[in-house]
Amino acid sequence: MDENLYAVIGDDGFQRLVAAFYRQIPSDDILGPMYPKHDLAGAEERMRNFLIFRFGGPMTYLETRGHPRLRMRHAPFQITETARNRWVEIMDRALAEAALPESVDATLREFFHSTATFMQNA
Repeated sequence: MDENLYAVIGDDGFQRLVAAFYRQIPSDDILGPMYPKHDLAGAEERMRNFLIFRFGGPMTYLETRGHPRLRMRHAPFQITETARNRWVEIMDRALAEAALPESVDATLREFFHSTATFMQNA
């Protein structure tokens, strides 16, 4: 599928997906401690804006945060294979809950799985 998923699902689709992901984080024993409780809403907004930018939407992320530099931004966190697998598991559940079109789901799932592997640093 074309990388302009934003044209298909818009703000609403990314909003539903990212909200479904972040609802699971506070109670997770592996990932919960990595996310500062006082900044969950900020983390949710940053992920949503990044995905919107990455998949063809407005450039809000670049305008407010600059280049994504994902590995650098995540370097302070110990991302083990276990943490990577849990992140993917939670995102897969979020994708199921968001009920996006099949082609969009497949593209995002592939992106999330490969990016999560790339982010491993421990």
